[in-house]
Amino acid sequence: MYVPAKFATDEDRAWSIVADAGAGTLVRGGPEGLRSVFLPFVVSPDRRSLRSHLAKANDWWRTLEDGSEVLALFLSASAYVSPSNYPSRLEGVSHVPTWNYVMAEVRGRVRLRPDADWLHEQTGEVTEQFEATRDTQWSLSEVDETYLHAQYKAIVGLEIEVVAIEGKAKLSQNRLEQDRLSVRDALDQGSLEDQRVAQYMHQWPAS
Repeated sequence: MYVPAKFATDEDRAWSIVADAGAGTLVRGGPEGLRSVFLPFVVSPDRRSLRSHLAKANDWWRTLEDGSEVLALFLSASAYVSPSNYPSRLEGVSHVPTWNYVMAEVRGRVRLRPDADWLHEQTGEVTEQFEATRDTQWSLSEVDETYLHAQYKAIVGLEIEVVAIEGKAKLSQNRLEQDRLSVRDALDQGSLEDQRVAQYMHQWPAS
């Protein structure tokens, strides 16, 4: 990933991007070329692995070998930026449209985990992770055990050993301060996607 110094994040912020995104695109190579799948992920407490699962009916995993390299891409926020948001254009400074976004990529090696015990633990973890912020929380304990084990037969687990992580937050840090603040304020008044980028601009002001 191309990351100019102004847009680089430290490792903690990169992992926070992964957590904020929740789900990402997992890419692998193979005999048939590049293939991708979009999945929710759980990060291990020590940040050494990512865990997920997918439907067995999805053939993304069928030619996968343990130890195969994969790339997980997490996009947490993105928004179009119009030159009309730059006050400096009225002072004769030229601009073109651009895009602000916050993303991270994780490189790793994948291992297939088809066993029911592992799948039970992983599906419990991912459920708890995404139910945690809900007022009314749902739990796997509500599901009939026979039905649940039938579902495990229809999925396959993925455990990814993390090799490297890199984060990028392109939030107008390369613009004049008046332009950066104007972009942030405009996005604050925009769509939900725009507002999410603005939130990052408030949280991570230009240094």
